[in-house]
Amino acid sequence: MLDQVSLALDRGEALLLTGPNGAGKSTLLRVLAGLCPFQGGSFTFEGRKGGTPEQALDIAYLGHLDALKPGLTLRENLALEAGIGGGTCDDALEALDLLALADLPTRLLSAGQKRRGAFARVMLRQAPLWLLDEPSLGLDDNAIATLGTLMAAHRAAGGMIIATTHVVLPLPESRRFVLTPQEGSTWI
Repeated sequence: MLDQVSLALDRGEALLLTGPNGAGKSTLLRVLAGLCPFQGGSFTFEGRKGGTPEQALDIAYLGHLDALKPGLTLRENLALEAGIGGGTCDDALEALDLLALADLPTRLLSAGQKRRGAFARVMLRQAPLWLLDEPSLGLDDNAIATLGTLMAAHRAAGGMIIATTHVVLPLPESRRFVLTPQEGSTWI
């Protein structure tokens, strides 16, 4: 399914992966994040071969699931990531309009609030490469606009983004790569 896929990204760039369900978008992100093994091919990031423990710190991954423990507060859910990346939970939560909810158990939050909490983890990693699988899932228009502002700031600081999507994302001047299960993939 991902045969012949070749991608290159420079600092400050964004790439949107689009295509129908089942085309391999999420799988490609999981492979790049080191969560699935390569069946062939390779991944190089800043001159280093992919899949190494050192490289894991250079990548922040947001999957379909928010990966927040329901019995922990948002602040507790983000504490480990803050320790790894060096950012502060309060700054990330404030940027995503979640600071007032920081000490509530995550199980009490709406789907959109949980998604923003998961995105806070991406920000806290302070990694140069963000891999975002449907980042706008469950978000309202205001939250999507906030996401756009945060992604623009990341790119302006030299960060890179690869995101899957079925809807318009606020990623201006991004390249687009369409994965298709039968005909092969194309650049747009």
